[in-house]
Amino acid sequence: MALSVEVPENIEAFLDTPTPAGWLDEAGRRLPEMLLDHANCELKAASTALGFLYRYPERTALAQRMSKLAREELRHFEQVRSIMDDMGIAFERLSASRYASGLREAARHEEPYKLLDMLLIGALIEARSCERFAKIAPRLPERLGKFYAGLLASEARHFEHYIAFAKSECGLPEDEVDARLEELKKIEAALITDPDDEFRFHSGTPTERGQ
Repeated sequence: MALSVEVPENIEAFLDTPTPAGWLDEAGRRLPEMLLDHANCELKAASTALGFLYRYPERTALAQRMSKLAREELRHFEQVRSIMDDMGIAFERLSASRYASGLREAARHEEPYKLLDMLLIGALIEARSCERFAKIAPRLPERLGKFYAGLLASEARHFEHYIAFAKSECGLPEDEVDARLEELKKIEAALITDPDDEFRFHSGTPTERGQ
């Protein structure tokens, strides 16, 4: 019996567009590449959390949460590496994907807008990861499908933390935070739906060149 997994309602409502069916089809055919990029994503997520800790250590609540988040992301990295080892997939570092680069290029550089944008981008990445875990899990071999289904709760929780800190740590009116979030959501949706020559965990609609 196929694994039954649903995208959490808050995640589905948050994202402007669902993952294209073409990406799901491609991911099912390219498990080694998907796992390799997923491992890289978990490592980068831990690094991002530590970056908040290093840049804003005086923000106690943010620093404490990001310390915990970094440890959780590293645990996920270790779990993905274990699966890769069992499947005979060698780990290698990958450069940032178009998705991550495109979102970070949209971030502003002056405070508190830099902090706001990086927190909102973190929320978008966690939400998209959660959605893709749920969508791909039923298409995978049982062990891998259950592993991805088991990540949903933590990814949804990370998303909620990033959104909460965006509203509490930047000292900006909530309507300004919401307006900026809508701008970034449109950028994220375009990166997810536009044709993409490179297959990654967060890549867009696959082109023939990327297949």
